[in-house]
Amino acid sequence: MPRYWLMKSEPGCFSIDDLKNAPGGISPWDGVRNYQARNFMRDDMRAGDKVLFYHSVTNPGVAGVAEVVRESYPDHTAWDPENNHFDPASTPESPRWFMVDVRFAHAFARPVTLREIRNTPGLEDMELLRKGSRLSVMPVTQEQFEIICALGG
Repeated sequence: MPRYWLMKSEPGCFSIDDLKNAPGGISPWDGVRNYQARNFMRDDMRAGDKVLFYHSVTNPGVAGVAEVVRESYPDHTAWDPENNHFDPASTPESPRWFMVDVRFAHAFARPVTLREIRNTPGLEDMELLRKGSRLSVMPVTQEQFEIICALGG
């Protein structure tokens, strides 16, 4: 049984269109630098899991769906001093950060806005809506996933 996730990205940094236009529609989900989010990717995500692709910052909302196609492996961007996600404490011998590969599935006909998510019955318990939650990777239930997909058309 697949699990369901919500993964946030700033659209100016990496949007659902960037994923769609990546070779084969596949890209690593790199740069996660929160331990709880990292643990979800490293320990719990499996190939075949479904992902709600969430655009954060400007007009936040779910833009579409992706799928995990490669399970966790070390995030090499942490080892590159020229990369914004560099972490000198992470090394190839002892990686601190991990990533997964995701594949574009489809964009929604229209984004499901944060406001809609807040006001839709069945979504009130989402981690996304929890006060103070800033996770960039979080689990969602199958029911929450299906409600958001229905809203997105």
